[in-house]
Amino acid sequence: MRIGIIVLAGVALGVMGCQQTTADSGPAGPGTIELCNSQGCGTAPADIATFDPSSAVEPTDPNGILPVLVAEAEADPRAAFDLGMRYMRGDGIRRDPFQALRWMHDAAEMGDLRAQSALGRIYLTGLEEMGADYNEAHKWLTVAASRGDREASELARAAQDKRAEEQAFQDALRRWREVYTKTYWYGSRYYGYYDYGDWGYYNGRYSRRHVYRYY
Repeated sequence: MRIGIIVLAGVALGVMGCQQTTADSGPAGPGTIELCNSQGCGTAPADIATFDPSSAVEPTDPNGILPVLVAEAEADPRAAFDLGMRYMRGDGIRRDPFQALRWMHDAAEMGDLRAQSALGRIYLTGLEEMGADYNEAHKWLTVAASRGDREASELARAAQDKRAEEQAFQDALRRWREVYTKTYWYGSRYYGYYDYGDWGYYNGRYSRRHVYRYY
């Protein structure tokens, strides 16, 4: 489809190059439009497509390798780890950090140590728009540490510390929210109040209108 669009656009430009508009040329007829390029102007079909939007989007799988990688990753944790790395790096396929996380998670669930360690690091630091998750970080780093990853053992302690800090922060926030809500939202007075004004004709009828009075 893209080739057809490009060919059509090229033909149209060629026609415009040969049929340059002169001073006595009339307007484009029904179903046609006037297009110009560096060689001049000419008419072309009104529904001509000179740009294919899909050409501006990077293909997901330019080399056609994704079906093979996915099939292997679904059966082997090592291949799932590799696919996660490929998505993270954009190696042979379009970069997609969240697909990387998905396949890294699958590899970790299937028992791959490198994936478990990597997953713990991802949750410890956060990924793209996703913030850190110290509970998940501690979980996976502890698993990796129990299997002999020394660095994961140190990071697991860091995740535990950050989890404690986060919990303390949330507890304090909850307490202050309760205090702030009671003392401010229900303790502060308004600047003014609604009241009824004088009688009169408003919107075509005799009534009292609402007014706002300040203390």
